[in-house]
Amino acid sequence: MATNAMDRPLPPLDSGRFVAARSQDVFVDVEGVHRAAEMLYALRHSEDLTASGWKKANPLAPRDTADQALNWVFVVDTMNFSFWPEEEDKQCEVTYKGTTYRGYMTLCAAITRAIEEGVPITDPEYFSRMSLEQLRHVLRSDNTTPMPMLEERHQVLTEGGRVLLENGGNCRSFISQAGNDAQKMVELIVEKLPSYRDATIYEGKSISFYKRAQILVADFWGIMEARGEGDIPNLDWLTMFADYRVPQALVYLGALRYSSALTDTLKNGELLRSGDRREVEIRGCSIWSVELIKEHLCKLVQERDGVPCNINSAIIDFYLWPYAKKHEKEMSHIPIHHTRCIYY
Repeated sequence: MATNAMDRPLPPLDSGRFVAARSQDVFVDVEGVHRAAEMLYALRHSEDLTASGWKKANPLAPRDTADQALNWVFVVDTMNFSFWPEEEDKQCEVTYKGTTYRGYMTLCAAITRAIEEGVPITDPEYFSRMSLEQLRHVLRSDNTTPMPMLEERHQVLTEGGRVLLENGGNCRSFISQAGNDAQKMVELIVEKLPSYRDATIYEGKSISFYKRAQILVADFWGIMEARGEGDIPNLDWLTMFADYRVPQALVYLGALRYSSALTDTLKNGELLRSGDRREVEIRGCSIWSVELIKEHLCKLVQERDGVPCNINSAIIDFYLWPYAKKHEKEMSHIPIHHTRCIYY
């Protein structure tokens, strides 16, 4: 990615605003936004709306606060993309300590299992040089359905390991080069790590969503918060993490609306390629709707409680992702878009 500011894509928030203003098949619904904000307002004192909420939602997230935990997060976030199965009844599954996981959690379970088996999977010296076969073994499924995109996961993980070795040797040293500022961290990640450059062209404009880069920063913040060092400036710069699960929750909550043409396309199981106009609109409008939910939520907190609001878009995402998993059956009538790529 060129570092020349002229060549840089719009940042995720501005990209969301730009897409929402021009979108043809996805629409942000203000009434639904206000209802979603009211729902979150009722939860404002709950642990679900805190930086540590993600740990509760992910029982496999590392409990220790050592540098290994940050390297675990780096390994997982670098390979955090495209877990949906080609066929619903043929899913990659990983059983760890008696619990069988699917989707994103198979990755968390596989990495944690590897550590217990003595594989130095969180050591950049190791994962920068590991072979495809070694990674295939680490990510092995309980059944005959492998984790999708194994070659791509191997490529981005070894690339990520080499970048860490060139920049301080671990995730903490690498990310600290950005001076503890959320925006600068995201910019550093996408500058140094090609696989995190989640950008495209929409209506002639270069835009970005940076889903995995933003998650890496938010997870870093979550771990530092648990360590009592969570004071990271500029966290409000982060948006929600535009994937395929949260947009479904936003449609379910009425904050997003799909055109009937798009709904039919998705119900027919048509895959959208990365950068397809409709795929970009789903992701961009998701970012913008969460931004408006956050704005309205903070307005409610200020007006009703008379205190400043400390809930940012990352925290709202940390709530909506497990919410979507929990209400999977109730939302099964809302189609999820499917795009096979390394960005989400």
